[in-house]
Amino acid sequence: MAHCNTVLSQVVKFFRRHEFESLARANHAGQKFRSFDRWSQFIAMLSGQLTGRKSLRDLVENLAAQGHKLYHLGMKKVPRTTLARVNEEQPHQLYKELFHKMLGRCQTVAPKNRFKLDAKVYLLDATTISLCLKVFPWATYQQKKGAVKLHMGLSADGYLPEFFDATTGNVHEVNWAKLLTLPAGSFVVFDRGYTDYGWYQALMESGVFFVARLKDNALVEYFNKRRGRKAQGVIADQEISLKGITGKLRLVHFVAEDGNEYRFITNAAHLPAATVADLYKERWQIELFFKWIKQNLKVKTFLGTSENAVLTQLWIALCVYLVLAWLKFKSKIGLSMQQMLRLLQLNLFERRDLETLLKPPQLTPSPQLALL
Repeated sequence: MAHCNTVLSQVVKFFRRHEFESLARANHAGQKFRSFDRWSQFIAMLSGQLTGRKSLRDLVENLAAQGHKLYHLGMKKVPRTTLARVNEEQPHQLYKELFHKMLGRCQTVAPKNRFKLDAKVYLLDATTISLCLKVFPWATYQQKKGAVKLHMGLSADGYLPEFFDATTGNVHEVNWAKLLTLPAGSFVVFDRGYTDYGWYQALMESGVFFVARLKDNALVEYFNKRRGRKAQGVIADQEISLKGITGKLRLVHFVAEDGNEYRFITNAAHLPAATVADLYKERWQIELFFKWIKQNLKVKTFLGTSENAVLTQLWIALCVYLVLAWLKFKSKIGLSMQQMLRLLQLNLFERRDLETLLKPPQLTPSPQLALL
């Protein structure tokens, strides 16, 4: 039987150690470590995400119980107080930069979006995670409530989180969106929470196409209807203008299969009306993304109370998501991300071949069994 390292060791190979150490040196605060390092912090927090540990004590005790299987990872001993202090004090930017390096690798193997467009499609949304204001006093939201807001820009190519930031709960999502630098010719899809005519104008001037829903109270001036046969579900397709925006836009009035009516606004005059509706329907994928990470990763409860500790945990959680996406893209297996995560959780410290674990060989039934 061939020798295998632990499943955790094989997962960690996704992160190139020399790149990590270079980032760690560039993102270090205070004196040098004596008996600890950022690599040990990362592996500890990574394993905590993969195994769903509930507290720092739970995490450290789990690692201690598996100590004889971790020596090959280059980890140092992980005391609970040391891990807590490093999470609180050492800059989270290390994991932000690590995330973007790993994102670049995932993008090279991610499947293209289903619209067959020669441009990127981004899906924007935000979600709020409630926090206790007394425990997290920096997480301002309402007078007696705290929260952190996760802002996300999901690419339709493989549904990878290409834009991400975490802010206090009182930061409006459109203010975050205005800071994004989107490539000319790309498409961005968002809901009515991002309504800002000044931002719409900036997108148009930058050569970025957008698809959104029109607010009911919008001041609209209607022009000629577009020619051509309407696709199923399309009630109207015509040029409009909005007060405060220079130039004409396009309104697509659409009825879904469930009977609900939607009014989409876009500056993409070259797309079929049905494609405009389909692009907005794609926005549901970011809702599913938020639901998935909340159910399967530790992004709702935190192992530290400072802003830096919270951001450290969130960026590492996204790194875990990229690992799963990478494995799925490379192995081309039919398992869902959740099924893959469950397999890793059950076998993380076992000495098994990762490829065989995720994609076991097909067994040919014997003739005797076939007769039963």
